[in-house]
Amino acid sequence: MTVSIESISEAALRLKGVVVETPLLSNRYLDERVGGKVFIKPECLQHIGAFKFRGAYNRLCQLSAEEKQLGCVAFSSGNHAQGIALAAKLLGMEATIVMPSDAPKLKLEATERLGANVRQYDRATESREEIAAQISIETGATLVPAFDDWDIMSGQGTLGLELVQQMDAQGLRPDAVLAPCGGGGLMAGTSTAVKSMVPTAKVFGVEQEKFDDHYLSRRAGERVRIPGDTPTMCDALMATTPGELTWSINRKTVDEFLVVSEDEIAMAIAFAFRYLKLVVEPGGAVALAALLSQKIDLAGINAAIVLSGGNIDKETFRKCIEKYPD
Repeated sequence: MTVSIESISEAALRLKGVVVETPLLSNRYLDERVGGKVFIKPECLQHIGAFKFRGAYNRLCQLSAEEKQLGCVAFSSGNHAQGIALAAKLLGMEATIVMPSDAPKLKLEATERLGANVRQYDRATESREEIAAQISIETGATLVPAFDDWDIMSGQGTLGLELVQQMDAQGLRPDAVLAPCGGGGLMAGTSTAVKSMVPTAKVFGVEQEKFDDHYLSRRAGERVRIPGDTPTMCDALMATTPGELTWSINRKTVDEFLVVSEDEIAMAIAFAFRYLKLVVEPGGAVALAALLSQKIDLAGINAAIVLSGGNIDKETFRKCIEKYPD
């Protein structure tokens, strides 16, 4: 199996009428700031406030009746957890989510509110992979990875498919597309869709500076593992190594990986609130941060960015707004 424009198009058919087709926005303040035309794909307006629902539903809806009856299990710090919880609820399945005890309270509570059983663990002393695998063995529940899965990636790729179709409806094509990069599932699906539909487009993955495993892997020519022990606001981007399956795609389809700092992300969150009128979480704001900090030159071109999620706790949000009031 692999991810292709065909598998993404098939996923789009499964998601039709279930997923939110998020709009494609533009903003003159942002255009003036970067000197080009920017199109914004706000997945913070998606079900559960993040793109993760796309892949979760595409994966779970294809399970057999017997598999659905046995339920599913996943591990996540938040957005994948909520995506699986909602998809399972819609499909009448039981879901168990293994979440770190220090996960954002907003995400933990939202996952429970969607009806999932939450099993908390200690990042420092326990392995979420081992816990989830044991639950799967004991219950027969289907283990659903957060990103290293062909159906998950194809579901996330529907975002890229929509983006290009929405620009095409305006008689436009993207010259550059920027999206956040954690484990690489969104990146793999989006880059596959964009490159298949607009081969000339440049695709950029964006990471937080202390979780730059894709950037380092590109330089090394192979998957690189980082320590991953540095605190960050970007709980959604804390993967310590590119996924095996996601990297097999992203090493070919992503033109460059960009790295942004925590301060640049905070500024992007404040900018999104003040000028775009959108609430964006740290991991979801990295592509915007790359534009605002001029990591690439957008003068005179059409660029599209993905704001991948909006699940930010009020204390983090307040700090960002106060740090960058203008």
